[in-house]
Amino acid sequence: MKFLDQAKVYIQSGAGGAGSVSFRREKFIEFGGPDGGDGGRGGDVWVECVDGLNTLIDYRYQQHFKAKKGDHGRGANRTGAGGADITLKVPAGTQIFDEDGETLIADLTKVGERIRLAKGGNGGFGNAQFKTSTNRAPHHANPGLPGEERWIILRLKLIADAGLVGLPNAGKSTFLAAVTAAKPKIADYPFTTLHPGLGVVRVDGREFVLADIPGLIEGAHEGIGLGDRFLGHVERCRVLLHLVDGTGEDAGKAYKTVRTELEAYGGGLGDKPEIVALTKADALDDETRKKQIASLKKAAKRPPLLISAHSQEGVTEALRALLKVIDENRAVEAAANAPAPEPWRP
Repeated sequence: MKFLDQAKVYIQSGAGGAGSVSFRREKFIEFGGPDGGDGGRGGDVWVECVDGLNTLIDYRYQQHFKAKKGDHGRGANRTGAGGADITLKVPAGTQIFDEDGETLIADLTKVGERIRLAKGGNGGFGNAQFKTSTNRAPHHANPGLPGEERWIILRLKLIADAGLVGLPNAGKSTFLAAVTAAKPKIADYPFTTLHPGLGVVRVDGREFVLADIPGLIEGAHEGIGLGDRFLGHVERCRVLLHLVDGTGEDAGKAYKTVRTELEAYGGGLGDKPEIVALTKADALDDETRKKQIASLKKAAKRPPLLISAHSQEGVTEALRALLKVIDENRAVEAAANAPAPEPWRP
């Protein structure tokens, strides 16, 4: 299944049914009068966050969604049936923008959240509603109100606890495959990863979700390479694992390149907790190790971890470091969302 993280769709709620013009005419009934029923209400358009989805691929093949119209009213004061609602199902982490792509309508981050985007039109009044003491036989009824229509943009930002960033061929996909059951494409050329990937990490009896995005290169915020389009998928992460290729020319320069792109992108990525690791340790001799570690330590202003997804060197330590930051972040979040204690009363 192809990964799709953005879609533009057209939605339209149902129009209300028209009211009826009808009169009661029955034998042996002395008093007749108007008995036209009201029109039914049009259906609404909803968006609901559901479990089991991780892509917007369904909206690539269908872009138009229209709710049902309400039925017209009938005689004998019969109200028309309401139109059926329509619900767009999206994965957790979906943002809904107006057609301009900038006005945020809703951000659905939890399964079960739903929002009404277009309200159905009200049904028109039948002529029975217009009967008065001076107008006992009204011959008019209201038409139903039209539904709402608009274009919206759905944008998915994956929800993960930790995210992998780095230059192409830094070993992100290899690391993801080594610590999770995910099977990303791995090859010895740049931009092997073309779509974000998710995996569940298990360490010390605990679990957290790890996200991998395509590599960044210098000028990504200006659209060079794959650009910074996929950086939105690590905006929600609690911590970043910055992988730097130990077999490259200068680990410190590679680190600064990615940091520049993160800060240029914005979205708070430059301020997120970060763990720096030098990868492919199994391919480095002692002298190269010391040189690359020193260069990366100077650039990152902290001692980096040394890991090898192939030999598993330092992998567990990196996962524990990620889990520690995640736990701290969760604790702060839980304290912030805790209900305020009730004031003491004598």
